[in-house]
Amino acid sequence: MSLNTALNIAFSGLSATQLQISVASANISNADTKGYTRKTADQESSVTAGVGTGVTVTGISSSVDKLLLKSLIASNSDLGSADTTNNYLSSLQQLYGTTTTSDGTSGTSLANSLASLESALSSLASTPTSSSQQANVVDTLDALVSQLRQTSDGIQELRGNADQDISTAVGSINDDLTQIADLNTAIKQAAAAGQSTADLEDQRNSALQDISSQMNISYFTAPNGDLQIYTVSGQALVDSSAHSLSYTTAANVVASTTYASGGFSGITVNGVDITSQITSGKVGALITLRDSTLPSMQSQLDELATQLASSLNAASNAQTSLPPPSSLTGSASVSSSDALSATGTVRLAVTDQSGKLVSYADLDLSSYSTVGGLVSAINGISGLSASINADGHLVISTTDSGNGVAINQMSSAVGSASAGFSDYFGLNDLVTATGASDIAVRSDLLSGSSSLSLATLDSSSSLTTGATVVSSTAASAINSLYDTLTTSTSFAAVGGLAATTGSFADFAAAIVSNVATRASQASSTYTAKEATQSAYASSLSSQSGVNLDEETANMSTLQNKYSAASELIQVINSMFSALITAVQSTG
Repeated sequence: MSLNTALNIAFSGLSATQLQISVASANISNADTKGYTRKTADQESSVTAGVGTGVTVTGISSSVDKLLLKSLIASNSDLGSADTTNNYLSSLQQLYGTTTTSDGTSGTSLANSLASLESALSSLASTPTSSSQQANVVDTLDALVSQLRQTSDGIQELRGNADQDISTAVGSINDDLTQIADLNTAIKQAAAAGQSTADLEDQRNSALQDISSQMNISYFTAPNGDLQIYTVSGQALVDSSAHSLSYTTAANVVASTTYASGGFSGITVNGVDITSQITSGKVGALITLRDSTLPSMQSQLDELATQLASSLNAASNAQTSLPPPSSLTGSASVSSSDALSATGTVRLAVTDQSGKLVSYADLDLSSYSTVGGLVSAINGISGLSASINADGHLVISTTDSGNGVAINQMSSAVGSASAGFSDYFGLNDLVTATGASDIAVRSDLLSGSSSLSLATLDSSSSLTTGATVVSSTAASAINSLYDTLTTSTSFAAVGGLAATTGSFADFAAAIVSNVATRASQASSTYTAKEATQSAYASSLSSQSGVNLDEETANMSTLQNKYSAASELIQVINSMFSALITAVQSTG
């Protein structure tokens, strides 16, 4: 072997070692870089005419276990879903409050507010004529219905947050899709130029993992080196180019806002709605929370609110106030042409402010086929006028503002539920509600211009003008309201809760417990998914990540190799010098 060949071999070893040192140095520097994998400089012997002529670095590569990566991608989606669900349900649980505090005192939940109302009614029953105790009942009831409204508002706010978070996640996904498409191009160009693609592939895998935490996907690497990404149903997200997702947030989110009705935008790709295809990852969880989990919580609140309103109003409409009001306005929406399905008798009376009779009439409701016919009959009672106002509500007023109108429902049974006359039209409702979002105490009770209905219109077979016909039955009326809250009420199966019978406090406690259970389950699921994802990430890191101890040891070995190659070059140079000196001497 000539000295020139030996020198070339030494130089090739020195050059290869320099590159390996550079790669090892990069490994050490990037040990904490997200998505970075350990790189190696691949080398092979150079052979000419069957004789070794040195070493050649063929490329820089990294080794990533594809099965481990696929498992990590799937666990990222599961963890993204579990994390999002856990965070939202934790917020929801805080919104609902607790039945007891950490020190064992009364909590802040709806069940506790109902218990407070029960206590206020019990106190009023002891001193039924106390104006302060009556005001306390109204205030406590207002606090309860306000809490129902606030809880409902909180649920809708969470749904709005989910809607906004979907939009943010879609933007993040689009950025990653664009990055992957750009990296696909860069990788092909680098490969064509004979350059290393390892770092570019790391960046691409990192972007892939980011997408997987946002939504469930399928993917594969095409023969040309492109990473292609699809939805689980095969809608292309990245093939020869990136296909961005489109999403528009809702302008306002209320209980009636749903995806099915078009209130929420669909997530689309090239005009195709893929919302139903996203079942995992952060976006999948947000869709489930927005369209299923949180609406089910709303439906539970609505059941509580509507049943509470119905029961309290039934009790209130069985009474009248003293002095009777000069006008009653119903809450039910009706029109004059509406068919009236009713039986039994109702008594309407005009009295003075002390409850003494001015006039009255008993109406046989089976005589009237329409609401308009009933209105005409009420107009025929001396001292009363009736109409359907612009809002579609029945209004009954006295023609003399100094008098009042009182109603005894007697044997009346109106509508499919056979409600009493006043109850059916909502003429003496305690609260108004179509659901938890709008339940409220009657405004005149809050302002103090009216008092609780704690009196009764005499139901004797006949009444005498000038006689006292409206008298206080406060204790009985208060007990009726109290019994409404505490005795068994039938609640429908709603929002994941089975049909049940119990007090309002029992049902409210079941709602709070249901939320707490879901939150606990979400926390446990998150912990399990986090452990699984961490295990896969750790395995992948062990297989393809940087081990600082190994790289440091490798660097020491490479330094020794570099020193050996340098010394070899020095030896060969000395041999060249000796050879030149010898030639010059013989010349």
